[in-house]
Amino acid sequence: MATKNLSKYQPDKMPKAGGMKVGIVVAEWNSEITFAMKDAAEKTLVKHGMKKKDIKVCHVPGSFELTAGAQMMAKYTSGLDAIICIGCVIRGETPHFDYISMGVTTGLTQVSLRYEIPVIFGVLTTNNLEQALERAGGKHGNKGVEAAITAIKMIDMRKELMPPPVPF
Repeated sequence: MATKNLSKYQPDKMPKAGGMKVGIVVAEWNSEITFAMKDAAEKTLVKHGMKKKDIKVCHVPGSFELTAGAQMMAKYTSGLDAIICIGCVIRGETPHFDYISMGVTTGLTQVSLRYEIPVIFGVLTTNNLEQALERAGGKHGNKGVEAAITAIKMIDMRKELMPPPVPF
């Protein structure tokens, strides 16, 4: 991971994102990081054919609230194919980092399983601000790009596996 650029992928091997609908829940805490990731995710989705109107963005105060935000989006926003959750948790001097990181990881998994749509984990968990900046548009690319690519691929997989609608 230390040498991987999060923004490198093969665009020509990507499924087309036209017709897909994605929600993005972004944490306002560490906004310098999270908003850069959100912008990169949106640009990547549009680059692959998604219409801007098919991207719904909601903000939550911090990374811990991503779980509730994703659940509300899944429950109250009809027609979403996936939800990208973007946050940044930077290690401090207390165990707070561990509790937040584990809570968000577990919570987002539960939302994905409950609503049967991909909930993408676009949350940086870093030791310091420098590492976060390196992964939000710095030397390691942008985790927002990776989250968008993951969403497109998971939506495509879901559509491929879903049984055809039953005729009346």
